[in-house]
Formats: sequence, C-alpha cells, structure tokens
Amino acid sequence: MTVFTVFFIIFLLTLMVITALAIVQTKNLFAAAMLSGIFSLMSAMIFFLLDAADVALTEAAVGAGISTVLFLGALALTAENERAGTAGRAAALAVVTVITAVLVYATFDMPRLGDPNAPAQLHVAPWYLEKTPEYIDVPNVVTAVLASFRGYDTLGETFVVFTAGIGVLFLLGKAPVGQPKVSPAMTFAGKTGLRHYQIPRVVGRLLIPFILLFALYVQFHGDYSPGGGFQAGVIVAASVVLYALLEGEEQARQALPAWLLRLMAATGPLIYGFTGVACMLLGGNFLDYSVLAHDPVHGQHYGILVIEAGVGVTVTGVLISIFHSFAARGAK
Repeated sequence: MTVFTVFFIIFLLTLMVITALAIVQTKNLFAAAMLSGIFSLMSAMIFFLLDAADVALTEAAVGAGISTVLFLGALALTAENERAGTAGRAAALAVVTVITAVLVYATFDMPRLGDPNAPAQLHVAPWYLEKTPEYIDVPNVVTAVLASFRGYDTLGETFVVFTAGIGVLFLLGKAPVGQPKVSPAMTFAGKTGLRHYQIPRVVGRLLIPFILLFALYVQFHGDYSPGGGFQAGVIVAASVVLYALLEGEEQARQALPAWLLRLMAATGPLIYGFTGVACMLLGGNFLDYSVLAHDPVHGQHYGILVIEAGVGVTVTGVLISIFHSFAARGAK
C-alpha cells in the first residue's frame, strides 16, 4: 500500500466522521437519508482501497444504492423533519460515550494494517489460499470460501434474508384501514412516475438494460471476479426500482407480480437445501459439491453456480417485495 493510498484512506475516514456528525445534527430526514448514502459510498471506496473488492461492491450496491431508495420510500410514512427531542438525552449520551470508549480501547489490541503476523494471516487464511486451487480451482478465493468451504454460513445468511423479508412483509405488507395507498414515485414525481419527464426516462431506459447485463455478469462471473448472488440480486432489484420510479409503481408490479416475488424469495433456501440433500443422496456430505460430477472440481463449480443463482433470486425477490411494501403505504 502506497503512502498516497494511506493518506487518501485517512481523508475518506475524516469525511466519514464529518458526514456522521452531520447525520446526527440534521433535523431533515431527507438530508439524513442522502448523507447516509454518501457515508456508505465512502465506506465502499475504503473497502476497495483495502483490496476488499467483494465487500466494496456489496456496500456500494446495498448501502449506497438500494438502502437509500428504501429510506426514501420510508419517508413517505413519516414527517419531513425529526421530532423534537425527548427526555433522557443525558443517559443516551453517557451510554454512547461509554460504548465508544470501549470500542476505541479494543482497537489498541488489533494488529496493524497489513501485518503478516496477524492471527487471520496465520490461522485458516493460508489454508484457503493453498487449497482453493486444488479443491475448487476458482480465482476468487472469497467465493470459494463463502459458497463452498463455509457453505453452511451462506445457507444461514440466505435464510436470514428470507426471514427478514417475511418480517418486513408482516409489518408493512398491508396498509392500515382507511389509509390511502401511495406510491413512492408520488413522492418524487407523481403517481405515474417520471414518464412526463423526458430526459430521466430516456436516460433511465438506456441504463436499465446495462444494469441488468452487469447484474448477470456479477452473478455468473463471481467465481472469477468480485461478485456473486448477493450483489447480483441487489443490482437487479435496483434496476426494477429504477423502472418503478420511471414508469410508475403499478407498471413494475405488472412486470413482476407479487406471487412471483414471493416464489423468488423462497427459491434460494429451497435450491440451497435441495442441493445439500442431492449431495447426500449421491454419497457425499451435506453441501459437499464434489459428488455432483465425476470430477470433484467440476462438481464444486456446478454446486457454486447453482446455489449462487438461488441466492441471487432470493435477494431480488425480497428486496423488490420490501420496496413494494413501502410503496403500498400511505403518506402521513
């Protein structure tokens, strides 16, 4: 890592602190949502500079992208500005101060940046780097670790995404009685989206096919470059949200109806589970993809490809369903 990179990271960290303070101080919720997206984008830049490209792509797509859109959709359910402060600020400030002090103290015991003798560099990481070419033979070790070596963890994450979607749909899936349904597009440019604004529509229509194409690249090239099902699912969801903002939310619902989104949300865990059961029926262990083909390496490739596709479909279905749940709520 060059000196310039280190100084640029310090510069970004300084901007992140300033942005965080601005988020706390601002009373306008729209400004807070925008600043949160900026904060996530700077975090993605830092991850990229630290050579964590997969994490950077996820942070940019989720934190700076789809989360900001969902925050904007949530603003339709609340007032424009933050409510007046209530009692107990002193206690809250004391708790935050104590937690901050503990976290700062904990950083003193962390290894320095890039330390080759750090525990993470001496424990399992060398084994992953050494065995991935032999057992799985994919250039992206991160995909090998998440989808194969630690497949149980990713299976759990898939169920977490699915369960989170169910929770949000329970909370927001049905508007209160007597409350009008309002599309988030109404907040920005009327019930029919931005179809009366020529430049956004033209630019958006040109971008959506390329966004979907990039999502397919991220999905099916994740074992050779940064990407995978989680990132691809978020990118596809972002393209659908953009389409809803351009053409109106009802048009997006017609393109991907609610029943199809529910099916997509449940597809990932089902595919993941059935893949593991198939491995057991073929004589291997649960999620041991080596038995899926005569060549164990090819079996690993097939297994990773299948479960990553399931993850992408689930993430897409859950995120679009959450967006429509916000869209179906009325503005206060």
